[in-house]
Amino acid sequence: MIQLKHIHHIAIICSDYEKSKQFYTEILGLEIVREVYREERKSYKLDLALNGNYCIELFSFPNPPERPSTPEAQGLRHLAFAVEDLNQTVAFLESKSIDVEPIRIDEFTQKRFTFIADPDRLPIEFYEL
Repeated sequence: MIQLKHIHHIAIICSDYEKSKQFYTEILGLEIVREVYREERKSYKLDLALNGNYCIELFSFPNPPERPSTPEAQGLRHLAFAVEDLNQTVAFLESKSIDVEPIRIDEFTQKRFTFIADPDRLPIEFYEL
């Protein structure tokens, strides 16, 4: 059996690099670890951290195909972040003109959660601790 330690990172390919960079850093508050432009690929790679922990690689590529997401498609379903106060999170997102789905209750844990979409319609969940 493989001895996994933890999830190292999640890779996301975006369609508009500057828009996604702004969303993940200025809206979600992720910290930039490293940003490089790879001329041979015409691609940016932005390494992001949450509370000092490396977690997301944001890539740009010329003309990436759209990801089917509605109805549910195979593959990564969504990215989820834990939050202390869901009401405060929702209020902040709405103040940035981000559409927030109605708050739901997890039927098994009774915890509250909601979803938004990133600039490429990738579902982002906020799950209250």
